[in-house]
Amino acid sequence: MLMKVMPLLAAMLLLTAQVAGAGLTKLSDNVYAYVGVRDASPTNSFAANAGIVIGRDGVLVVDTLISDKEARRFLADIRTVTDKPIRYVVNTHTHLDHAFGNCVFARLGATVISHTADRALLEAMGPGILKNIAAYGLTPEDMAGTEIALPSLSFSDRLTLDLGNETVELIRFAPSHTAGSVVVWLPRQKLAFAGDILFTDFHPYLADGDFGGWATALDSLLALGPEQIVPGHGPLSSNKDLREMKQYLTLFDATARELAARGETGDAIAAELLGKLPKRSLAEWMVGYNLKNRYLKK
Repeated sequence: MLMKVMPLLAAMLLLTAQVAGAGLTKLSDNVYAYVGVRDASPTNSFAANAGIVIGRDGVLVVDTLISDKEARRFLADIRTVTDKPIRYVVNTHTHLDHAFGNCVFARLGATVISHTADRALLEAMGPGILKNIAAYGLTPEDMAGTEIALPSLSFSDRLTLDLGNETVELIRFAPSHTAGSVVVWLPRQKLAFAGDILFTDFHPYLADGDFGGWATALDSLLALGPEQIVPGHGPLSSNKDLREMKQYLTLFDATARELAARGETGDAIAAELLGKLPKRSLAEWMVGYNLKNRYLKK
């Protein structure tokens, strides 16, 4: 999410940020995550979720937040839960709010993993974003120590990791939020980290998504029968939220196309579109951003 957020939009997030909850939420005996983050400011990783899976042989980290500073905060929270070595980092995708903290864990010797397409995305766009970080509402001080740490291991469709007493499956169902967005699936627990394939109570970033593949990915995740889902942004979720995400995508696309065909101004279309979409409590500004960057390009 948010590879192209402009300064005005980032400023809007800063003005509307709410107080964040502290610490990781325990989802099971060996799984913890940030969920339901309410502070959607740039310095709080745009309210991105992240988490860990603890196995007998070490820890798997899911996403790394937006900066060295944010990743070190995450690491400190991890160390309140476990002192086991961090073996793996999985990027559900490589947008800055989920992957720019990779450097902290790479320095610890963790193997950073992503889909091949999203490794290429980070390699192509990461350095430029870091040089132009003001466009994302961040300062050089916010990003101090942050380096682009590319995944050292990438895969195409599936990869299975054994943490000792917990098998973790990494699955890329189809191009969706990004070309290489993946789900982290714990089959024994029926628990999924969905990354930005799922936004719950949070207007999603859609500008670069593949809507057909995204619907396929949502259906495929639903077919696994998850009992707990950590979305990329928003509270702990269920199958109902997967279905509502698919409905949101369909409604947004059909309505945006219809309204854009009228030739009205972007702001007017965005206001009408907001009135037709399901209510979500965070990131209303994203509706106008998606509209302008997907449907109103000249």
